[in-house]
Amino acid sequence: MNAPVVTRFAPSPTGFLHIGGARTALFNWLYARGRGGKFLLRIEDTDRARSTPEATAAILQGMSWLGLDHDGEIVSQFENAPRHAEVAQELLAAGKAYKCFASQEEIAAFREAAKAEGRSTLYRSPWRDADPASHPDAPYVIRIKAPLESTTVIRDQVQGDVTIRNDQLDDMILLRSDGTPVYMLAVVVDDHDMGVTHVVRGDDHLNNAARQMMIYEAMGWDVPVWAHIPLIHGADGKKLSKRHGALGAQEYQVMGYPAAGMRNYLARLGWSHGDDEFFTDAQAQEWFDLDGIRKSPAQFDLKKLENLCGQHIAQADDAALRREIEAYLEAAGEPALTEGQAEALERAMYCLKDRAKKFPELIEKATFVLADRPITPDEKAAKNLDTVSRGILSELTPQLQNASWNKETLEEVLNGFAAAHDTKFGKLAGPLRAALAGRAVTPSVFDMMLVLGRDETLARLTDAAA
Repeated sequence: MNAPVVTRFAPSPTGFLHIGGARTALFNWLYARGRGGKFLLRIEDTDRARSTPEATAAILQGMSWLGLDHDGEIVSQFENAPRHAEVAQELLAAGKAYKCFASQEEIAAFREAAKAEGRSTLYRSPWRDADPASHPDAPYVIRIKAPLESTTVIRDQVQGDVTIRNDQLDDMILLRSDGTPVYMLAVVVDDHDMGVTHVVRGDDHLNNAARQMMIYEAMGWDVPVWAHIPLIHGADGKKLSKRHGALGAQEYQVMGYPAAGMRNYLARLGWSHGDDEFFTDAQAQEWFDLDGIRKSPAQFDLKKLENLCGQHIAQADDAALRREIEAYLEAAGEPALTEGQAEALERAMYCLKDRAKKFPELIEKATFVLADRPITPDEKAAKNLDTVSRGILSELTPQLQNASWNKETLEEVLNGFAAAHDTKFGKLAGPLRAALAGRAVTPSVFDMMLVLGRDETLARLTDAAA
């Protein structure tokens, strides 16, 4: 195809943005963005009983968190129903569809008899070639005339050529007897009208492609490039479901995973670029192609997700990381940071980012800079503040009063103090961690002192020594 690439994501608003749907959206987004094309969003809300505004909002919030921006206005499939019906009427007028007056009872009786006789239960309507003069004044559906001979070949970029015998295709209903369009018609009309050039979706839709191609060909429309991607399985090899834990994209935000790490991991679920595991959005957009998608199901692995997320946190821009942590706290229902806390967190980020795989771990490491005086040590840290240790802190504090506040000088003062007391710096570290952070596990003592500054450091040491 020479036309600009146009992809789409078309979720049904009946629940949250499932992790499988998030990956489908990501693949479409990457393919379009990497080629200067358009990524469109359509809400397939024709199931009025199950579609809810809350589910639509959850899908949009999940996409927003993942950074999957779309082009143009959001299309509502339900609102396009008159257009879908119009296409069915066009096919009827062109003789490529017909009115079928068979009742549900007649069709059920046919299938029961066929099953009993060992024949195909594929319904062939007697109204397909009936003279319009014989049409009764009764409710009818509009069916497309399926090809009766030869084969239909789905040329799929992931699955390869898939051949289906046309005698296995029924005369699909286009319009129900109440005049409402069926989903299969709506999808094709919407994709055509939106200019979609590439349909990238789950391989559970593969068989639908053959039936949808009947409409494309009957209307004389270009058939899009198909790419049916494998489903995602859990670590047990079974289709991802509720038993595997979190399924919604937003649940991963609430658990504290960074969006960049999630994008990286989802891109690697079923797609690869050589042996590359860690990559940026720019690299993913440049590298992503349909021929890199595997046919076999991908397996969701939380350890791999956490490993990638840790790498993305470590390499993230400090200001951007601060903003994402603030968004995480809001999503998780946690208290918001004050402006002072947020600024201090960003200042400390250089010594917090390493080895944190999720935001709760990073925030735990940041306790020293987020807490207000007086610092209350936890049980483990409190053991490092016995009478001897308090005396040492009391003696150390004056020596820091006039020291230059840089890492080299602080190391020199603390190591010299330890040597004067015939001990090693490691023996001082426990009491210092307890005094400065109230925790036994923290960033380095020197980093905490530098981030807190002279006045706050000395005040905390004085408090602890009292």
